[in-house]
Amino acid sequence: MSQTVNQTQYPCANCGANVEFAPGTTVLKCPYCGAETPLAPTGRQIREHSYAEFAGLPRKPIAALAPHNFTCQGCGAVTESDKISDRCQFCGAPLVADVSAGDQVVPEGVLPFGVDRAALREALKQWVSSRWFAPNGLKKVTEAESSHSTYLPHWTYDARTVSHYQGQRGEHYWVTETYTDNGETKTRQVRKTRWYSASGTVARDFDDVLITGTSRVAPKHLDKLEPWPLPDSEPYRPEYLAGHETLRYDVEPETGLGTAKATMAPIIETDCRNDIGGDEQRVDNVQTQYGDVTFKLMLLPVWIACYLHAGKTYNVLVNGRTAEVAGERPYSAAKIAAAATAAVLLIVAIILLIALNRN
Repeated sequence: MSQTVNQTQYPCANCGANVEFAPGTTVLKCPYCGAETPLAPTGRQIREHSYAEFAGLPRKPIAALAPHNFTCQGCGAVTESDKISDRCQFCGAPLVADVSAGDQVVPEGVLPFGVDRAALREALKQWVSSRWFAPNGLKKVTEAESSHSTYLPHWTYDARTVSHYQGQRGEHYWVTETYTDNGETKTRQVRKTRWYSASGTVARDFDDVLITGTSRVAPKHLDKLEPWPLPDSEPYRPEYLAGHETLRYDVEPETGLGTAKATMAPIIETDCRNDIGGDEQRVDNVQTQYGDVTFKLMLLPVWIACYLHAGKTYNVLVNGRTAEVAGERPYSAAKIAAAATAAVLLIVAIILLIALNRN
C-alpha cells in the first residue's frame, strides 16, 4: 500500500512549466523557455547528529515504509514511487517529496550535480574510447539522453577512537651460516627475527567515514567514483532534487555504523603497528572504544547509464561532480579473435622473413 505525501513542484514564473535544478549552477531552470530562478541562500549549516541520541528514538524501519503517491500539479496524474524525488510518469514533470515530517532520517546535506549532459557525454566518450576489445555497440552508452541523474544516499560517521592492543615486535638480526657447495665450504648471512611482547594504546579521530546508504547500486562501482568533494556540499534543500531522481536509503544507520567500524579497523591496526615499531609487527588483539559518534545522511550525485549487450545489462556510473566513470563493460569476442589472429599472422610473417634473410 502506498502513502500520499506532501510534495513540492516549482512552476516557472515566465511560462508556468516546472523548473529543474541545472547542474553546475545555483539556479532552477525552465527546460522549455530557459528562464532561470536563482536559489537564495538559506543561512543553514550542515550539522552532525549524535548517534547515541538517535539510537534512543522510536522509528519505523525503512523496509516497512510504503511507496510515495505523488500527485502531479500539472496534469493531475498520480505516480507511485519509492524515491524521494522522481518524474511524473505521464508528463515528465519533476516531483519532490517533503521528507521533513516522516519516519525517515532527513537528509542533512546534498552535493549538487555539477556535471551536465554535455560534460556527461564527453566523460562517457573518453571512457568508451579507452575500453580495449569493446563491442562497437558500446558507443551507444555515450548517448547521454539515455542516462538519468540520481542522488544516492550515503551515511557519514565521525568518531573519537581509543584502541588498546596486544601484539609482538620483531627485530631483525643476522647470523653467519656455513654451508657446502660442490664440495667447497662457504658462508652466508642469514636474517633472523627476535620477537618481544608489546602492548599499548593508540587514539585517532575519524571524520566523514563515507558509507553507501543504498543496496540498489553495486558498492564496487560506487567506490571507484571516490573521492567525493564533500566540502562542496550544501545544506539540504528540496530544490536541488527537482528534475533528478533521489533514492530513499535502504541501509539502516545501525548497519552503516557497523560498516564504518569495519572501514576504520585496518587504519587503527596500522596505527598499532606503527606504535609497536621494530622491523616487523604482529597484532594479536585490538579493543576499540568509540566516543562522540556522530552521523548524517548525505545525497551524492551520480549519472547512471545502462547498456544492453548479448542479452545482459551493463551499468555505467559517472560521478556527478568530478565526471569519474566506473562500471561494467562487455568484451567483443570477434575483436579478441581478430586480434589473436593478427598476432599469429605477425609472428608467422616475422619467422618467414628471418628464414628468407638466412637463405
